[in-house]
Amino acid sequence: MKAPSAIVFAYHDVGVRCLRVLLDAGVQVPLVVTHADAPGETIWFQSVERLAREHGLKVATPGDPHDADLLRQAAQAQPDFVFSFYYRHMLRTEWLTLAGRGAFNMHGSLLPRYRGRAPVNWAIIHGERETGATLHRMNEKPDNGAIVDQCAVPILGDDTAVDVFAKVTVAAEIVLARSLPRLVEGTAAERPQDLSQGGYFGGRKPEDGRIPAGATAAQIHDLVRALAPPYPCAFIDVAGRRVFIERSSLRHAHAPWPPGELRLCADQGQLWLAAADGAAVHVLAARTGSQALFAGNFETLFGASTARVHA
Repeated sequence: MKAPSAIVFAYHDVGVRCLRVLLDAGVQVPLVVTHADAPGETIWFQSVERLAREHGLKVATPGDPHDADLLRQAAQAQPDFVFSFYYRHMLRTEWLTLAGRGAFNMHGSLLPRYRGRAPVNWAIIHGERETGATLHRMNEKPDNGAIVDQCAVPILGDDTAVDVFAKVTVAAEIVLARSLPRLVEGTAAERPQDLSQGGYFGGRKPEDGRIPAGATAAQIHDLVRALAPPYPCAFIDVAGRRVFIERSSLRHAHAPWPPGELRLCADQGQLWLAAADGAAVHVLAARTGSQALFAGNFETLFGASTARVHA
């Protein structure tokens, strides 16, 4: 029996692990399309290109995946499948109709929830306690096609985006490994998404990390977790300085300051962010510029033990 073949679009840890699943299953991969790492981006994840080259696979890193020459090469390979694993560009009809058995995408949420960009970050920002990975058929609308399989993972109260992304990566590997035999046999059951049960979210920019003046302590903690390093951190502006909050906790949170105003405070050797709801976030790690900020240097920098946050 002829081994199935797939053209793979992939990036990031999900891309690496899912490509490994295909190779381990004996799928022939005539072409891997990935991204050249962007200048200035913090690359904290594994390299799809490195893995592909280690296995002697042909690799392309086009600025535009719809390049005519690339499409011609792909058509000549006559693949059974096209897979997209955390590839950052939408694929148009030319790719979606190229493979005999269809085109499939791995998305980092439990679709139909959190369709679109940065699904892990958005799920944490909204205080979700669960997310996961979903394999679905691709169509011309993002994260819109019928679901093949999905796997849920928990989001713990202090999990950061990196923590959750590691779980989602494992979930993606599980989903692909158990779905692949059915896809190859042509027996995979697909179910349409009920799009009324979830929304679409766009990409995030560093400026989106500003902590809102009216945020509750829980909302602040969720934003800090979602944007913890290596992402651009949640931040506030205090007395002309931008303060980045890298780690926080809600445990033992108290607020000996009146509610209604967001303020940064040093109290009993600890740093706190007093929220509008009267609760407080324990700030475990913060910086202003490249300088670490803690209770011991707070008054030196701000001239008092408490400082109002500027909206």
